[in-house]
Amino acid sequence: MSTTVPALLADVAVVGSGLGAVAAALAAARAGRRVVLAARFDRLGGQATTQLVPALDEHPHVETGGVSASYQAFRDLVRARYDGVANPGGGWVSRLCFEPSAAEEAIGELLAPHVAEGRLTVLRGRVPVEARREGGRLASVRLRGRYVPDTDLIAEVFCDATEAGDLLPLAGAPWVVGSEGRDAYGEPLALAGGPQPGAVQSCTVGFVVEHDPAADAHPVTDPAPEGYERWRDTQPFTLEIAGWDDREHRYRMFEHGPDGHLPFWTYRRLRQGAVLGGRDAALINWAGNDYADRSSIDHPEEAYAQAKRLSAAFLHWLRTECPRDDGNGLGYPGLRLAPDVAGTADGYAEEPYLRESRRLRTADPIRQQDLEPVPGLVRAANRPDAGGLAMYHMDLHSRIGHPASAYALTAPFQVPLSSLVAAEPGNLLAAAKNLAATQVAASAYRVHQGEWAVGEAAGALAAQSCARSLAPIEVVSNRRELTLLQVRLVGDGVPIAWALDVPPGDPRFVAVQLLAAAGALRGRRAAELDIKPQESADAAERQALHDAAARLLGEPGSVFEDLNPTTWQMSWGDLAVALVQRVLDQAAHSAGGTRV
Repeated sequence: MSTTVPALLADVAVVGSGLGAVAAALAAARAGRRVVLAARFDRLGGQATTQLVPALDEHPHVETGGVSASYQAFRDLVRARYDGVANPGGGWVSRLCFEPSAAEEAIGELLAPHVAEGRLTVLRGRVPVEARREGGRLASVRLRGRYVPDTDLIAEVFCDATEAGDLLPLAGAPWVVGSEGRDAYGEPLALAGGPQPGAVQSCTVGFVVEHDPAADAHPVTDPAPEGYERWRDTQPFTLEIAGWDDREHRYRMFEHGPDGHLPFWTYRRLRQGAVLGGRDAALINWAGNDYADRSSIDHPEEAYAQAKRLSAAFLHWLRTECPRDDGNGLGYPGLRLAPDVAGTADGYAEEPYLRESRRLRTADPIRQQDLEPVPGLVRAANRPDAGGLAMYHMDLHSRIGHPASAYALTAPFQVPLSSLVAAEPGNLLAAAKNLAATQVAASAYRVHQGEWAVGEAAGALAAQSCARSLAPIEVVSNRRELTLLQVRLVGDGVPIAWALDVPPGDPRFVAVQLLAAAGALRGRRAAELDIKPQESADAAERQALHDAAARLLGEPGSVFEDLNPTTWQMSWGDLAVALVQRVLDQAAHSAGGTRV
């Protein structure tokens, strides 16, 4: 990189526009670091804004737990834009469907204090085009904008929160895309045989429409889009699709389907006119406009252009050939694009919704088996290096050359910090869908809350790396350093273990989270998401708590023999608090007096 290009300095550089980027920037700025967020688009939010999927794909516990305080704040701020209406769109795919502008405003409000206090600089309309390394470290990333000079972004730690993992190849990090193949890890949902890097999941260019019933009486005079007949017959265009349960799900436009399914119109409705006034506005993101002809990773511009044409064709079909609910005629000419709701000039998404990214390649990625239910347990296999929580089923849409979708249940799972660290360069972190996971496992992390959790964990790790003057892998691999980071995460309201009945604000929250992530849950507490901390602990559970506390310090044996014998008669939760207080005292001492 030329020295004549102006440079911008930061502790933590976050590159990307989506929810992972927002969460990473928030976490690093919250920790007091100087952060630069270099975003491709003017609007931040990715899935919730520019990709037009502001109907949040979330887990069933989202209203009561299993998400961080910052993610819940985002949801609360969205609802505040609608005077507290729980689901402004009334869409049935999610508990929270809304217009993209609400997400844009909520994100702006979350970032504003950090911008005002000088910790966070947001650059918009910038893409990474080049990276410079110094040995095993990433030294700088060149950013390019359409109307501004190039800038070299120099930082201690870089977070790749781009939608397609764009920093990975630029920085020379090892990465993988497509299917690793079933031979690699024995994953049932992986494609048979060896790796198929071209088998990338479909992308979708969503669009927003309103409906004027009076206009349904007038025929459509617009010509069919180019390639319409081919799209119509090969997709095919239909409201009857294969469901997750391997059965055909039959839908109708505005009425319940013959199998009792709710209307297609309200599936991803973003604005409910009956509640908010005005007309309904619905997002169309459906199997009919899933684009799987060309890889969005290998051919991004062509994939976007073709996916947009496909969506235009699907809209034409809805207006001209979709069977009407009353059986009289075809099509709903009253369906019209709604650019004002979409926030774009034409009503189509500004960028495609990508279900897959380049992913960090490591020797031990997260696999399908790591997320699946464990017999007798309610959680997926525990990850002691957890930096957050997520939960969504493994949901693979059609892959290039492989049209069948694939689906598998998961148990509540975690975000392992080790899955965010690149082998090289050592100061590059994955902060979105690009974590070290197989194609199958990554399909469970790709949705809104999962991407936020990955980004938040990456931002916190980046900040801790700077604060402790350690490489990210040194923070993660040293047990005491990892404990210091987890204390900060939990203290900021980021859960790292599933314990729904001990929410942030509970005086036992920090202790329960730290010990549960360190493996303290046994017996009935491992079989339920409510751990009942007020109940007594039996001998085996007391030993499990003790062992977990020792693990937090990286000690091989007992380090709490001097505890008063009456301590062991405490409730499970109070004993956890007493043990963790000892851990924090020793951790603070080992950190040279650093407050934890």
